[in-house]
Amino acid sequence: MTRTPSHDDAAEQAVIGSALLAPGLVAELARIVAPEDFYRPAHADLWRVLVELHIAGAPGDPITVAAHLADVGSLGKLGGAPYLHTLIAAVPTTANGPHYARIVAEHARRREVADLGTRLTQLAASSSDTGEVLAAGRALLNAAPASPWPTPIPLSARNAPRPFPVKALPAPIADMVGAVAEFTQTPVDLAGCIALAALSTAAGGRAEVEVRGSWREPANLFTVVVLPPGSRKSAVFAALIRPLLAAEGALIERTRPAVIEAELALRVAAKAADRAANAAAAASELSARDRLLADAAAAAMTAEAITVPPLPRLVADDVTSEQAASLLAEQGGRLSVLSPEGGIFATLAGRYSGAPNLEVFLKGHAGDMLRVDRRSRPAEHVDRPALTLGLAVQPEVLRDIAQMPGFRGKGLLARILFAIPENTVGRRRVGADPVPGSVASTYAESLSALVLGLADRREPSILKLTPDASQRMLAIEREVEPRLAPAGSWAHIVDWGSKYAGAVARIASLLHLAEHLLNGLDRPIEAITLDQAAEIGEYFADHALTAFDDMGADPLIDDARHVLGWIERTHSEQFTKRDLFTALSRGKFRKAADLDPVLNLLLRTAICDRRRCPNAVVLGVLRRRPGWFIRTSSGLPGRFSRSAPGGSHDLR
Repeated sequence: MTRTPSHDDAAEQAVIGSALLAPGLVAELARIVAPEDFYRPAHADLWRVLVELHIAGAPGDPITVAAHLADVGSLGKLGGAPYLHTLIAAVPTTANGPHYARIVAEHARRREVADLGTRLTQLAASSSDTGEVLAAGRALLNAAPASPWPTPIPLSARNAPRPFPVKALPAPIADMVGAVAEFTQTPVDLAGCIALAALSTAAGGRAEVEVRGSWREPANLFTVVVLPPGSRKSAVFAALIRPLLAAEGALIERTRPAVIEAELALRVAAKAADRAANAAAAASELSARDRLLADAAAAAMTAEAITVPPLPRLVADDVTSEQAASLLAEQGGRLSVLSPEGGIFATLAGRYSGAPNLEVFLKGHAGDMLRVDRRSRPAEHVDRPALTLGLAVQPEVLRDIAQMPGFRGKGLLARILFAIPENTVGRRRVGADPVPGSVASTYAESLSALVLGLADRREPSILKLTPDASQRMLAIEREVEPRLAPAGSWAHIVDWGSKYAGAVARIASLLHLAEHLLNGLDRPIEAITLDQAAEIGEYFADHALTAFDDMGADPLIDDARHVLGWIERTHSEQFTKRDLFTALSRGKFRKAADLDPVLNLLLRTAICDRRRCPNAVVLGVLRRRPGWFIRTSSGLPGRFSRSAPGGSHDLR
C-alpha cells in the first residue's frame, strides 16, 4: 500500500493566507519556508509569486495577486480568485504565520528523509554485495541535501529600475532624446528627463490641467537625474536646452522695441514731471501754485504709470531663493532652473544665508501665491508662480540632500521626480553617430513653437480631460492608494506617493501640448496621452523607491546597508556580534544592543544565518564561552554588492 507523503494542507494554506492578509510577513516567512517545501504544486507556485512580488516591491494583497496571476495566465490553474479567499479564510491569526511556516518546512524535511530511505531500500534490494550496499548508502547520505538556505530577500524594493520609456514621448521629442543618448553614449534616462524639463520650461505657467472639480495641476515639473562624474551630463544638457536659449533670444528681440519705446516714454514723462515740479516751486501766486502743483502731481503719476517691460528670461542656473523670487515676479511668475550640477541644493540649504529657504521652490511647484517682503525694496507678489527644476547631480549630492534641514519634512523631496539610471561609463561605444540634422531641427522647431506660442499668455489656460481620460485618472488613483497604506510598498515614501497622481496629470499636460503644438490649448487631453503619462509616471515611481532608499529614508535599512558594507569589505563568512560592534564606528552604533534590530533584519531576509558556536574558532580567535556566530548567505559576501543569485536584485 502506498502511503501519502508527509504534508499538512491546512498549514500550507495558512502560510499563504497569512502572507495575503499581511504582506509585510513575506520576508519573515520566506526565511523559514521555500516554494519547494510546499507539497501541493499550486501552493508552491502561489508562494513563489508572493515572494517575487515582495522582492519587486509590488503590493501582495489578494486583489493585486489575482490581477498578476490573471495577467500571466495562471489564475485559473491555481484555483482562481475564489481560492485566494479560501486561503485567507483558513488563517486563524496572522501572528502564527511563522509557526505555520515551520510546520510546512518540517514536513518537507520529513519527505526528504522518506525519499532517502526509499532510495536506500531500493539499493539494498538491487545488490547482493553488502559492502557495496554500505558504500553506496554512505555516498547517498553524504550527498543528501542539507536544509536549503532560503532565497535572500533584498533589504528594500531596490531592484533595477526600468529604463526611461522614450516611446511615450511625442515623436519629435522622442527622436531627439534617442539620438542625443546614442551620440553621447549616455543613458536615455538623462536625455528623457531633461526633455521633460525643457517642455516644462516652455509651458510652465501657461497651462493647468483640471483633473476633477477644483483639483488643478500646473504644467511644471521638478526633475533630478543622478549620475556619477564623467557621465557627459553637460553635453546632454547643452543639446536639449540650446533651443530654449534660442527661443529666449527670439523673445528678447521681439520685446526689445517695446522696451525701447517704454524707456523713451518714461524718460520724457520724467522730464515733464520735473519741469512741472520746478514751475510749481517757482510760482509766486498762491492760486497759480495750487494749479501748478496739481499739474506736477499729474505729470509724476503719468511717469510712474509707465512700466518698462523686462527682457524675457526663461532659464536661470544657480540662483538663491531671493533671486528666484525676484525673477519670478519680474517674469510674470515663470522661471526655470536648469543645470548639470546640483549646487542649487546647497544654496537652498543656506550656503549664503546661513538658514534654509525653501518657500519659493515649494510654492513655485505648487502654484501657491508667493509674497516676499524685503527691507531694501518693495514687496514682491506672484499670484501663480510656476517654477521648473531640471538638474543632473552626482550620487553624493543625493545622499547629502536627505540630511539638509527641511528638505524632507517640508516636502521638497516629495515634489521631485528622481531618475537613477545605470551608469554607462566604461561600456560606451566610441565613434557613435552624431545627432542627425533633421532630428535636431525638428526638435528645435517644436520647442521654439511651444515657447513662442505660449509666451504672451498672462493667465494659464485650463486643459480638461476627456471622459475616458478621467476614468484612466480614477484608475490610477485607485491603484496608488493601497501602496500608501502602512503595509504598502510606498509606505516609506508616502509623502512622494501622495503627489504621484498629480505628477502624472502634469506630465500628461506637457505631452498633450507637445503633441498638439497649434491647438493644444483648445482641445482636451485624451486617454492615450494619459496612458503615456502613466507609463512615465511608473518609471519615476520605480526610481523614487531607489532614490529614497539611497537617501536612507528608512533608518533601519540604512543601518543594515552599513553592516552589509562591512561584510563585503572584509569578506566575512562568519562573525559574532562582538566582532561587528568592535569593527564599526561608535558614531553609528553607540552600544552593542543597537545592532540587534539590524541583525534581526539580516536574519529575516536570509542574507545571514545564526548558528551556535561552543568553543568555536571565529575569525581566527578561540571563543572560550559558548555563543552565537552569524554566517553570510554564500560565503562570498561580495556577490550581494549588485545582484542576488538567479536575478538582478540588489540586496542593499
